[in-house]
Amino acid sequence: MSKKIIALVLAVLTVVMCFGFAGCGKSGSDLDYIKEKGTLVIGYTEFAPMNYLDDEGNLVGFETEFAKAVCKELGVEPKFQLINWDAKETELNAKTIDCIWNGMTITPERQETMSVSTAYMANKQVLLVKAENADKYLKAEDLKGAKIVAEKESAGEEVAQKNEFFAQADYTAVDLQSKALMEVKSGVADGCVVDYVLSIGMIGEGTDYEDLVVVDELAFNDEQYGIAFRKGSDTTAAVNAAITKLVESGELNKIAANYKLSEQIIAK
Repeated sequence: MSKKIIALVLAVLTVVMCFGFAGCGKSGSDLDYIKEKGTLVIGYTEFAPMNYLDDEGNLVGFETEFAKAVCKELGVEPKFQLINWDAKETELNAKTIDCIWNGMTITPERQETMSVSTAYMANKQVLLVKAENADKYLKAEDLKGAKIVAEKESAGEEVAQKNEFFAQADYTAVDLQSKALMEVKSGVADGCVVDYVLSIGMIGEGTDYEDLVVVDELAFNDEQYGIAFRKGSDTTAAVNAAITKLVESGELNKIAANYKLSEQIIAK
């Protein structure tokens, strides 16, 4: 009988220990999970100058280089996974990606459901229109019946739906910021609400959208970018430490300068 009792006690202790370490044979932390598999799977969408394909089909951009530099500090390899922006949190929690790193605006709502890094870049939302319409939409009443688009579940969509300036506009969501630009260029939409940093990389001379401009008189929602990890993840602290090293070494500003984003960097 005593042997059975001892065996039972040992079995119970084994179960307790397994739960205490987040499962037998499994890591007890998100950072350990990432380091054990050796990769940080980064969820992103394509838009210049953050993540985009160059003429040779290679993924480049500020966020791409930034992520590679942080991964080097962490001792893991970056793996970039293209996602639908409106499904980003679902993908993160399902562990198909380990982070959302793609010009993500920090909001109280996102900080409630995810672990968000220190802010590293300033941004704002702007209205893009065809150059010929640069002076056409300066007041809310000018937008009556105008077709406005923004990326679904983006900061731009929040502005288009909630800011009184767009109250009289006809708003439609699209699945990508780059698609929003295409709709304006083609004339399907009269304007789009997008990240200011996108305008730095995707419109103007030498781009596919030379005929689009920012309505300079308008700006909405001063914002800051952060990187999102799973709620409670200890990876956030490790990434914050890596960002500090990149700031102190000058590497982060060097990367930003490659994409005309030096003035937007706020990480210290």
